[in-house]
Order: sequence, then C-alpha cells, then structure tokens
Amino acid sequence: MKQSFLFAIALILNFGYAEAQIFSNKEVGKKNERFIDSLKAAEYPYALPIWGDKATGMGFNLPYSAGLSVQYFWSESDIIIENLMVGFNGGEMYNVDEIIRFNNSVAAASAVTVRPDIWLFPFLNVYGILGQAQASTQINAGLWLPDGENNYTEVLPFETQVDFKATTFGLGMTPTIGVGGGFMALDMNVAWTDVPQLDEPAFSFIFGPRFGKNFKLAKPERSIAVWVGGFRVHIKSGTNGSVALSDVFPEGTLGGRVEEGFAKVDNAYDQVNSWWNGLSQAEQNNPINQAKYEKANSALDRASEILVAADGAIGTIENSTVQYSMDKRVKDMWNFLVGGQFQLNKHFMYRLEYGFLGSRQQVMTGLQYRFGL
Repeated sequence: MKQSFLFAIALILNFGYAEAQIFSNKEVGKKNERFIDSLKAAEYPYALPIWGDKATGMGFNLPYSAGLSVQYFWSESDIIIENLMVGFNGGEMYNVDEIIRFNNSVAAASAVTVRPDIWLFPFLNVYGILGQAQASTQINAGLWLPDGENNYTEVLPFETQVDFKATTFGLGMTPTIGVGGGFMALDMNVAWTDVPQLDEPAFSFIFGPRFGKNFKLAKPERSIAVWVGGFRVHIKSGTNGSVALSDVFPEGTLGGRVEEGFAKVDNAYDQVNSWWNGLSQAEQNNPINQAKYEKANSALDRASEILVAADGAIGTIENSTVQYSMDKRVKDMWNFLVGGQFQLNKHFMYRLEYGFLGSRQQVMTGLQYRFGL
C-alpha cells in the first residue's frame, strides 16, 4: 500500500523537471553593436511571442517561438509518512502510526517526457508536460510494541519493494530574462500523475529558480550555458488508495509474518502484565502508572486487531486488497541544482542537469528542437 503513493511522489519529482533553459537576451557591448543594429532594423517574422517585434526593436535576441523537447529523468528521494491508516478487503480502517514506524522509505523513478512549448510573451514561456514512467519503491519499516514502561521496541522488521508504471499531464510557465548572456529563470508547473493504485491522480506544484550565464562560441548561434539554482516540490498531502495484497506480500510470505506478529504481541502483553502485577497497590493507583498501562494495552490491542484482519485476508490473498489513507511529504522540499546546455544552433539544443543535497537526487538529460511560429 505504501509503495504506490511513494511511487507517485517519485514521478512527481521527475515530471516536474521539464523546462528548457532558453531565454530572451538583451544584447549589449560594443562588439555586438552591428548585431544589435541588425536586430532593431529587421522585421520580426513570427506571430509569437506577442510583442516580439517590440522586443527585437529594443535589442533583444529572441529564441524561436515554439519548441518540442524529449527528456529523460531519474530521481531518488526519501519520504515521510504520517497519519497512516490501513484496512483489508474494504473492512475497518486502523490507524497504525503508533505501532508501524518507517525506518527508511525511498522512492526511485525514471521517466520519459515530451514537452511542447511556446513563447507567449518575450519574457514568458508556457508549456505542457506529457510523460510515462517506471518506478520501484523500497520500504524498510517495522512493528514497534511497548513494554510496561511504555518504551517501544522494534519486534518485527519488514522490507518490501514493488514496481509501478504511470502517466502524467502538466502545465507550466517560465518567466525569464537575460542581459549580456546572464539570465534568470523562474520555472513553475503543476502536474497530475495517474497511478492505478491511487483513487485519484497525485497533484504537485514545482518551483525551480535558476541563475546562469550563456557563453557564445566561435560559430554563429553556437553557445554553452551553465547555471545553478534550486528545486522545490510541494505535493498534496492526503492520499487514499487500494492495492492488491499480493503486490505488497508475495504469496506464502504474509502468513509467516502474521504468525510471528501474533507471537510478538503475546510476548509484549506478558511483559506489560508482568510489570503491572509487580507494582504495589499504591503504585498501581498512581495516575502516571495507570496511564502507561492503559496506553500500552491500547497499542497492543490495536496491533492484535490489525493482525487478525490480515490473517483473515491470507486465505484469499490473490483476490485480497489493502486500503490505505495517509499524509505524506518529501523529507526535504528543497535541493540544489547545477546544469548546462550546449546549443548547436537556434534550432537544436542538448541539456544536462543534476540535483543534489538533502535526501533527494535528480538527473535530467534531453534534446530540444525549436522553430518559428
């Protein structure tokens, strides 16, 4: 159950990486005077961007107004899970935050996207995102049970990994401007990632500021751009869905884990009762000890109820499902970016970008073709 929403997050991180690093550049300097004069004198031949003729008349060198890019992405990120509830075969949902703890939840995904874009205004690029992806998610978690002193101990660790596929659709815009080859771009987009195991597409908002410099090479129109920046992701926190029980626990493995869980819970009950029975009457009447005893038994009762529900689903594991709801967030909303782009000419560009720091890593590479519209 956890894997599907983690996978959706990995895809969100990937699909958000979609903008091209192009910009309208204000040409400056004496060595560019002839080029600047030619820009101002020439008639702008395309319908887009709006006010393109006025921008060139001011000495701005505009990219071609339309483009199509194909990009490959990979990302890996740690995820925080909170307010997790699970149920089996449409039955009662149980809050398991207190007894199920996640040691490490890592979502990794790779994606191929196609991004059509246009320059609506000389300093505003708008684009769409269409993509497909594959992902694997690895969960390291455990069953934690209390003793009489309410000290929780991990008694049943478990690990699982599942592969998924999904599609996405998004829309974005990039306000950007350049002067003398130096540029600033403030990319932002929204996307909806459709994962079959989720009740509804996962929503995300991505913001990625970049600051860089473009260096012209000897051949006309050929250049290399380099930049640094940041990447911030915000995802809708609430997630609901359902997944086949056999996708979470391969056939034959759940029964043994449930039986082991029952044994661990029984042992924890014995520890709690032994602690309680070892107290004097005065100690048992102490409200602090009473609260510890009641809280420990409440956690153990919840663990027992979940194990009973899971045990009931074992006989029909091929047809059984796990329902879940949770709040989730990426461990680190921000990470750092470095990137570069080689422009063969104003039609063709190749780009490479790497994101790092914190708990997220990302790599993007892609080709872009531009044309006048």
